[in-house]
Amino acid sequence: MKLTCGTDIIEINRIKEAIENLGDKFLKRIFTENEIEYCEKHKNQKYEHYAARFAAKEAIFKAISEKKSILNWNKLEIINLPNGKPQINFLDKIENLEDIDISIAHCRNYAVANVIATFKK
Repeated sequence: MKLTCGTDIIEINRIKEAIENLGDKFLKRIFTENEIEYCEKHKNQKYEHYAARFAAKEAIFKAISEKKSILNWNKLEIINLPNGKPQINFLDKIENLEDIDISIAHCRNYAVANVIATFKK
């Protein structure tokens, strides 16, 4: 078994500016329809949720860097379980991936994500 990890932090304002300047072009390139719907429901905190998902995807890319070339932004999504815990939903299979876990947090200025993955040798 091989254990990998990935971490990312981003300024929420960078994501807010990207959304305001590029609109749907940016949103549809980075996020799935489910993620957009989830973030838009959080009216006053939507940019925090977008930034958290952006950081999560970057952390995932880092954790599975050997397989990164087979992924793009829209081939994975961050969903929430009923208890609020974030979970990664891969829309394509990742070869040899046994397990993956994610933690996401955000505050007024930053969003951060940490991912741990295990692969079969």
